[in-house]
Amino acid sequence: MIQVEDREQIRRAYFVEGKSVRQIARELGHSRVTVRQALEAAEPSEYTLSVPRSAPILGPYKASLDRLLEENQHLPRKQRYTSHKMYKCICAEGYTGSESTVRGYVGQRRGDKKRAVYLPLEFDPGTDAQVDWGEGEVILAGEQVTVQLFFMRLCYSRRVFVMAFPAQKQEAFFAGHVQAFQFFQGIPARITYDNLKAAVLRVLQGHNRQEQQAFIVFRSHYLFESNFCTPGEGHEKGGVEHSVGFDRRNFLVPLPNVASFDELNAHLLSCCLADDQRQVTGQPTTMGEAWKVEQPHLRPRPMKDFECCVTDLVSLNPYSQVVYATNRYSVPTDQAYRELMIKVYPFHVDVLHGESAVKVKRQF
Repeated sequence: MIQVEDREQIRRAYFVEGKSVRQIARELGHSRVTVRQALEAAEPSEYTLSVPRSAPILGPYKASLDRLLEENQHLPRKQRYTSHKMYKCICAEGYTGSESTVRGYVGQRRGDKKRAVYLPLEFDPGTDAQVDWGEGEVILAGEQVTVQLFFMRLCYSRRVFVMAFPAQKQEAFFAGHVQAFQFFQGIPARITYDNLKAAVLRVLQGHNRQEQQAFIVFRSHYLFESNFCTPGEGHEKGGVEHSVGFDRRNFLVPLPNVASFDELNAHLLSCCLADDQRQVTGQPTTMGEAWKVEQPHLRPRPMKDFECCVTDLVSLNPYSQVVYATNRYSVPTDQAYRELMIKVYPFHVDVLHGESAVKVKRQF
């Protein structure tokens, strides 16, 4: 293959000086085929093999590797064959070559497939938010425990609210919304979710969902629109997906050492407020400044917040206890009525009879 300087010399001799192909080949010492190729284009063409390179060692096992690559398309994302595992598989079949050769072939075959690409989304102020759950480790009352983290992220300003709960119950899901609406000082027009059970009873065809009745009542109270991702397509709410990892690494490192959920949530709230000073790469302002632009476009909150609890009728057992979700809650003997009502909140339980109520810490 000739150098680019030689190619330029050939083209200049032909197009500028008017020399013939035969004369250029004789003077510069190139074949006429080479001269004609240089005249076709100023840039050299990419080298391509006329016949595939032989692979005497790996060749008999390429079909096995192709089969494993195809099988990967139908396996769970976190439990697929790696290049090393494929190497082990064909070694069991008799392959004696190197692992690097296998890795090179697998990488080449994976590169032949089209990659999924996505368009960045732009949002108008107040139009959209995204919600997700995550997990985090904390030191709670001297013991390391896993807590459930509720995230809501405004899409325009990228402002995030985070709150910790003992479990991902529906009442916690609702309470996270209520506290987020207070934090944002308004309600976005639309909120995007996974197909989580607190909101979705059944996934139907396309984007249609049979929603939980309690969620419909909650949504009606705050008058926002719900939007649900395609199953398995978490990138449709990629903003909050990113926030789950980013905020966990920044808000919960080192592990917070707290005495209660109240103290933990106070810590998370202070982190959210401090995060207002952060300027996301590529954005002209900080998140706090962007939120000041977005807040007037949010829907006003109703005069009264939704009561985030599960209500049920319960019966008193002979030991002056009521049983709910396998847990027993003691009731004072002076409130020991046969039929009682229980209201289950994220962190406590109210046992009621008429106007009187007994508040006890919730068990999990």
